[in-house]
Amino acid sequence: GTPSLMPPAQMGRLLEGVSKMLSIARDCEITMEANPGTVDEARFAGFRSAGVNRLSLGVQSFNDEALKRIGRIHSGEDAFRAVTAALTHFDNVNLDLMFALPGETIESLTADLRMALTSGVTHLSLYQLTIELGTAFSKRLPQGLPDDDLAADMSDLVLEFAQNAGFEHYEVSGYARPGRRCRHNLNYWTFGDYLAAGAGAHAKLTCQNEIYREVRIASPLQWREAVEKEGRGIAQKDAVSPSALPFEFMLNVLRLTDGVPAALFAARTGLALETIAKPLQNVRKAGLLSDDADRIVPTEKGRLFLSDLQEYFL
Repeated sequence: GTPSLMPPAQMGRLLEGVSKMLSIARDCEITMEANPGTVDEARFAGFRSAGVNRLSLGVQSFNDEALKRIGRIHSGEDAFRAVTAALTHFDNVNLDLMFALPGETIESLTADLRMALTSGVTHLSLYQLTIELGTAFSKRLPQGLPDDDLAADMSDLVLEFAQNAGFEHYEVSGYARPGRRCRHNLNYWTFGDYLAAGAGAHAKLTCQNEIYREVRIASPLQWREAVEKEGRGIAQKDAVSPSALPFEFMLNVLRLTDGVPAALFAARTGLALETIAKPLQNVRKAGLLSDDADRIVPTEKGRLFLSDLQEYFL
């Protein structure tokens, strides 16, 4: 959903309840997603007072025409105002931006990148638009989508601009100022556990050497009724089979530019590293993975052909 639709006082109640139930680290990173069309400076101030200390703004673009083409409710001016207001109250702000949008050119993308990179934010999530099955765009392909060659040029431009501006490219779509890498994303990408709270939420939990995935009931009303009646609103709970664990692990960790220690495989999956000795040998032979036996790190070629690299572990 869009948490920024909540009143700040309600966010404060939520965070207060969490702090009573769990032991929260003093330097805990508490991120709230916000839509630029649903917030103003007063609400940002309220969310900061409530305990939120990191904002993620779904800007997508500062270009009005691009925003209209992808069905966003805010304008480029709304986005600029939201960024300015956010930075007044938060010193840790992420922007979500998309590229290879319908009708986008190298020139319009350059303008978006300059606006984002000079705004003062500490983190950028830069995504290429992909057409997913079941979405409105898959049923009716938008006109003016950049072809593969232009999209590749745009991807190169994104990397060049971000690195020249001092951002570290630490994950496929993640760019951060030094010391500002997103903590909860890093937990996902290192195959860590996470809790689910609320309608539609997902969890990954390691319990007694088994890994489970849980999904909460999607309907807020039905979820609430289940919680009131049964104490929980779980729609589905499945154990991840040992045969699926290598792929699930690699699906995440191979997104990281610096990779992970090889020992993390056993720590997170409970399987010996020898379980994947053959595919490791194959991807190293193919030049997709570093030859460093102590780390699992994609090469530059591996990052370019990430899906191919991940598929070796299916």
